[in-house]
Amino acid sequence: MSHTPIDQQRAWCALAEHAAGMGRRHLRDLFVEQPGRFETFSRSAAGLTLDLSKQRWTGQTLDLLLDLARDAGVPEAIRGLLAGERVNRSEDRPALHTALRLPADARLEVGGEDLVPSVHATLARMAEMVERFHAGQWRGATGKPIHDVVNLGVGGSDLGPLMVTHALADYRPEGIHRIDVHFASTMDGSQLADYLTRLNPETTLFVLSSKSFTTIDTLSNARTARDWLKSRLLGAAGEEGVDEALVMRQHFIGVSASPEKMAEWGIADDHQLEFWEWVGGRYSLWGAIGLPIALVVGMEHFRGLLAGAHAMDRHFSEAAPADNLPVLLALAGIWNVNFLDIRAHSILPYDGRLEYFAAYLEQLEMESNGKSVTHDGDQVGYSTCPVLWGQLGPNAQHAFYQLLHQGTQAVECDFIAPRVRYDDVPDPATRDHLMGQHRLTLANCFAQSRVLMLGDDAIEEDGPRPEYKHYRGNQPSSTLLLDRLTPETLGALIALYEHKVFVQATIWDINPFDQWGVELGKKIAGETQHTLEHRTGLEGMDDSTRGLIEAVWSAEAEHGR
Repeated sequence: MSHTPIDQQRAWCALAEHAAGMGRRHLRDLFVEQPGRFETFSRSAAGLTLDLSKQRWTGQTLDLLLDLARDAGVPEAIRGLLAGERVNRSEDRPALHTALRLPADARLEVGGEDLVPSVHATLARMAEMVERFHAGQWRGATGKPIHDVVNLGVGGSDLGPLMVTHALADYRPEGIHRIDVHFASTMDGSQLADYLTRLNPETTLFVLSSKSFTTIDTLSNARTARDWLKSRLLGAAGEEGVDEALVMRQHFIGVSASPEKMAEWGIADDHQLEFWEWVGGRYSLWGAIGLPIALVVGMEHFRGLLAGAHAMDRHFSEAAPADNLPVLLALAGIWNVNFLDIRAHSILPYDGRLEYFAAYLEQLEMESNGKSVTHDGDQVGYSTCPVLWGQLGPNAQHAFYQLLHQGTQAVECDFIAPRVRYDDVPDPATRDHLMGQHRLTLANCFAQSRVLMLGDDAIEEDGPRPEYKHYRGNQPSSTLLLDRLTPETLGALIALYEHKVFVQATIWDINPFDQWGVELGKKIAGETQHTLEHRTGLEGMDDSTRGLIEAVWSAEAEHGR
């Protein structure tokens, strides 16, 4: 593969020339000129249907984009990713989140070791833990069954499990001891403080999820949780009280790539779950970080989530680029960002269970591809990841759709919805009402993407309209339909976006598996914390930071600290 920058290669230049003409084309004209666009630009796999017909492109555009993917070595990169090659070049290691969802009879040898047995050993250990919780046999230090589990994590140790537990809440198994799972991620303690006022320490357990087990956000919450438990439980069993070691053993589980640090913190060896350095935090929900998911939906449904992701992995590996959902979704993004100059991307699920999906993708995409340096250390000469945001579509319609329809910013949108919902509700009258609400939701989803595409042409003319009632349209969008929202289709949906990110990173020649910008922020925050607490080092600060710190010191002095 050539070291010539991608934006100087033949396919990129051909696309730039093509875009000069396409940039003036309106989507309404493309639909008139090309009947059957849905059939031409939609593909299905793993329980998902992806409609790209509302992208502002033609068959020629897609052919040129597929040429670009070949020039960038996308097929070879896919093989390398799935084979365990060291695709994370800055950290010189593979990125093997896909190994976490391989079936037990598969084999993946990396560095002379088959990774599958250790992955399934961790799943088996998770299953044993989940079974104890669901049987009411995981008891706190005073002998009462644990009822509430608080996950302490941030970033990938929080966003993925939070999103999936909410999305799959309908799949909570029946006939078990119910476990309620809560999430605390903010270092300011506001989330945790709320739980500590409401939960019973005798029946509460904390899961400390941190890849390095050094994340200050998580450890600060963990220390508060530990002190809360000790202060309330050490005297809870009569005059002799409860043994401190028993509190630590029965009320904490650790999930980390650093068993030594977990043990040092006080977590019992058999209450530790391990994941590996070759799994990035934002790609980690498939393994031990997914313990909160399994506690809510059970291991059977957790394995269904893995199976759905693996089905998308197989599709990603086996399907030709022109029929490959992650490749096509990635190419649509490349076209919009790099050739139509659309730098904003909104994620709009039309299903309340996917409330946290946009927040999850914000990290997945912007932490992965928010880069400006190539693998060779050169500054890129083109845009990479767009600014991505979103929320539930029905709510967003009453919030920021005004900007989508009549604002000055071009925005690419992803609409996501299940085709079927509520057909399994037992009561006929309730089922009819709820299915009617789902049809109403789908009607809004389809109508919004249609108006974004057509603008004024979506409205039947009823006479002249003032300018403030005109809609330009021509806003590109993709629509993803799930057959229904299940553990399997959710797994496939998440894996689809993971692989989309990888394809775009390959074309942009950047590393989607490191996050040095995040690491820098942590380092500087630590230094600033030392200055705030010890009142030293202020002379090395810039004028703004110095003024802010002095304002804090002044406020503390007023309150007697």
